[in-house]
Amino acid sequence: MTRLSRENFLITGFVCIFFGASMSVANLGPMALTVGLFGIVFFIVGMSMNRQVGLSPEAIAGWQPEGETLRDAGRFMYRVDVTLDEPIRSSILCGACGHVHVQDGSKPSSFTCPNCGVQLWEEEE
Repeated sequence: MTRLSRENFLITGFVCIFFGASMSVANLGPMALTVGLFGIVFFIVGMSMNRQVGLSPEAIAGWQPEGETLRDAGRFMYRVDVTLDEPIRSSILCGACGHVHVQDGSKPSSFTCPNCGVQLWEEEE
């Protein structure tokens, strides 16, 4: 289910009020009144909602991808996620077996999956 955000209600309310005023100028009285009143209701609901904040720092620090296999594209597929903030951690998802390996530091120059033994990459220096 989609989460309703405060900004969506405010924008919808403003648009409805604007169109209601435009219809009122065009002599479309009953429709202008209906759209304008709905705009006011949407705007009031939007102003009364709390602003939604993102994830907590603890949830962000503890995030890691779900273990899932990746489609074969002619070679072994993998996914590497590296955090940008301290502490720097890398999570490596092996596409062959779906194992997630988390280690401290940035992306290593080579990696072999500890679960299935497949070498995912090796960078030449």
